[in-house]
Amino acid sequence: MKRFFKWAFSLIVLGLAGWFVVAYFTSTNDCDHYSTVPAHPIKAIVYCDYGPSNLKLQDIEKPSPDDDQVLVKVRAASVNPLDWHFIEGTPYAMRAMGVGLRKPRNTRLGVDYSGTVEAVGKNVTAFKAGDDVFGGETGAFADYVCVRQDKAIALKPPSVTFEDAAAVPIAGLTALQALRDKGKVQAGDTVLINGASGGVGTFAVQIAKSLGANVTGVCSARNLEMVRSLGADQVIDYTKEDVSKGDQRFDVILDNVGTQSMSAFKHLLKEKGRYVLIGGGGTGDQGLIGPLINPVKLLFLSLGGKQQMSMMLAELNQKDLTAFADLMQAGKVKGVIDRTYPLSDLAGAIRYLEQGHAHGKVIIKVGDEKD
Repeated sequence: MKRFFKWAFSLIVLGLAGWFVVAYFTSTNDCDHYSTVPAHPIKAIVYCDYGPSNLKLQDIEKPSPDDDQVLVKVRAASVNPLDWHFIEGTPYAMRAMGVGLRKPRNTRLGVDYSGTVEAVGKNVTAFKAGDDVFGGETGAFADYVCVRQDKAIALKPPSVTFEDAAAVPIAGLTALQALRDKGKVQAGDTVLINGASGGVGTFAVQIAKSLGANVTGVCSARNLEMVRSLGADQVIDYTKEDVSKGDQRFDVILDNVGTQSMSAFKHLLKEKGRYVLIGGGGTGDQGLIGPLINPVKLLFLSLGGKQQMSMMLAELNQKDLTAFADLMQAGKVKGVIDRTYPLSDLAGAIRYLEQGHAHGKVIIKVGDEKD
């Protein structure tokens, strides 16, 4: 019997190894068609191999909306950690999960966008040519993007710039859904936001205040005043004070950066407190599976108690984009922009984001707002 299991295990290992070798060397993408001269060229970022050095500003065919789509002329886009995960193909387990083992399967990048509707399909009733909009769609690092009218697209508030609107989709909805849905923040709650000066953090401070919470933000010394200006009641400089060793207990902890152990944050929660972990980890903790192990850790930490420990990724949807637009129009939330790069220097924007020191959002300027 032992010999049987030994041989069976060996066959499984050999089979998996064979599958990996075949899958790796047959891994390909659609880059060949970029060699064809487009009839109606537009500029877009494409990447045929992993790594920022392989990002190219390429002429591609201008997309045409189908019956249920909106064609948006992109004015601005924003960079997210999600983008560099795909550009680097990390953690490496992502590649085996459909991203592409040897080469990226999808050669287009970007999600967050804002711009102006140029054309609509015959079934589209919610938007019309000339509308200023924002939302999320794969391939946003380009002059144009096509979006289904019932997906992640909403009218941009007139008082909000294209750059500020482009900063919202992933980061803004992550903050909103983490605090409102996972954290269940109520008026009077005490909320700790670790990484309060980043893309999600700057939105989270403002949203928590709009929900009536008492907010403590954790950031570096250079960002203390900025986080205070967003409404934080207390601000902690993590270079001088270890928040995990403090005496205060919190109803909700939003962890955007994972600089402390989860068990340390569990210690800071009230008896029925909620901890929400955001993101896919920094550039230094990727490896084979990187932060993909975090949901398992959180499950074990949640056992045997009333505290809730969870992890989340944003769901881009029209309802929450519209709700966020209302918050911005009312002046309750604003975008915080660190740097702006041209579309031709997306690689520079990615390199800056990977350093982990951006405060607020990094924006890609795609078109002239006066066009």
